[in-house]
Amino acid sequence: MRERFHQTTVPLGGGIAIFLTLSAFIISAIILVKYFVWPGRFDWLGESVTIHALGFLSKINQLIVILIAGAALFVLGLIDDSKNLGPVVKLVVQFSAAIVAAVFADVRVEFFIESRILTTALSVIWIVLIINAFNFLDNMDGAAAGIAVMTTVVLLVAAVASGQVFVSGLAIIFIGTLLGFLVFNFPPAKIFMGDAGSMVIGFFVAFLTLRTTYYHEAHSGLWYPVFLPVVAMAVPLYDFISVMVLRLMQGKSPFLGDTQHFSHRLKRHGLTDTQAVLTLYLATLCTGLGATFLYQINFFGAVLIFAQTFMVLAIIAIFESTVANDKTSN
Repeated sequence: MRERFHQTTVPLGGGIAIFLTLSAFIISAIILVKYFVWPGRFDWLGESVTIHALGFLSKINQLIVILIAGAALFVLGLIDDSKNLGPVVKLVVQFSAAIVAAVFADVRVEFFIESRILTTALSVIWIVLIINAFNFLDNMDGAAAGIAVMTTVVLLVAAVASGQVFVSGLAIIFIGTLLGFLVFNFPPAKIFMGDAGSMVIGFFVAFLTLRTTYYHEAHSGLWYPVFLPVVAMAVPLYDFISVMVLRLMQGKSPFLGDTQHFSHRLKRHGLTDTQAVLTLYLATLCTGLGATFLYQINFFGAVLIFAQTFMVLAIIAIFESTVANDKTSN
C-alpha cells in the first residue's frame, strides 16, 4: 500500500517492537493489578486505589480480546511485509479483528443509537477505516507514528476530562511506545514499522476513539464533542480518502501503492523528508488543538472549529492541485 525509497537498507522490524512493547505493558498491568494491587496490599493508599483496581479488573477480559485482535493484525502485517498479501486477504483479517473487538470486547460507538446491530456495524467499519488510514499514512519516515502520537494526546485530554482512568492509562502506554519508536523512525529513519506496525497502530487508535467518552448527558445540548476523533484525525482521513478516490478515478486499484499521498506531493514542491513530515505534524496539530476545545465552547464555537478544520484541508487540497497543474503544464 505504500511507496518509499531509501538509498540505504533499512530494517523492517519496528512493528515487532511496537506490538511487543504494548503487549508487555498491558500484560504487566493485568498481572500487577490482579495479583498485587487488588489483594489489598495498597489499601493504605486510599479507597480510590481499590475502586480503580476493581474497575480495571472488570475490563481484563476486554483487554485480552483486544490483544488477541491486535495479535491477528500483527501476524497479518508480518506476513504481508515478507510476502505482500493481496488486499482481499488483508481486508478479511481486518474485518474479522474489528468484529471480534466490537462484539466480544464491546468496542462500539453508542452515541444516540439504540440498535446494537447498527452500532456494531458502524464500529467495525470505523475500525477498519482507521487501520487502513494509518497503513496508508506510513508512506514517509515518522509520519504514521508522529501523527498517531498527536491524535492520541487529543484522545488522552478527552479521557482525562471525562475521568476515564482506564482509557487514560492505555493512552499513556500507547503514546510512550510510539515516542520510543519515533526516536528511531524520524527522518532519516533507522527502522521502519511495516504493516505489522501501522495496522496495530491504527487498531489501537480506533480502539481508543471508541472507548473514550465525548458526550455527557449532564451537559444537555453539547453533542458536538462526538466529532472530536474525526476532527483530530482529519488529516490522515483526508489523505486516505483522497488517495483512494484518485486511484479509482485513474482506473487503478485503490490498494495499489503509489506516490500520490500528501507527503509525496510536498516533496515534489521541493521539501525534504523532514520538512514534509513536520508539515504533516503542523496540519494535524492545527486540527487536533481545535478538537480539544470542543468540550468548552458553545455551538458557534464548534462551527468555527469545523470551519478551521475544513480550511486546513482546503490548504492541503490547494497544495495537491498546484502540483498536478505544474505537471500538466510541463
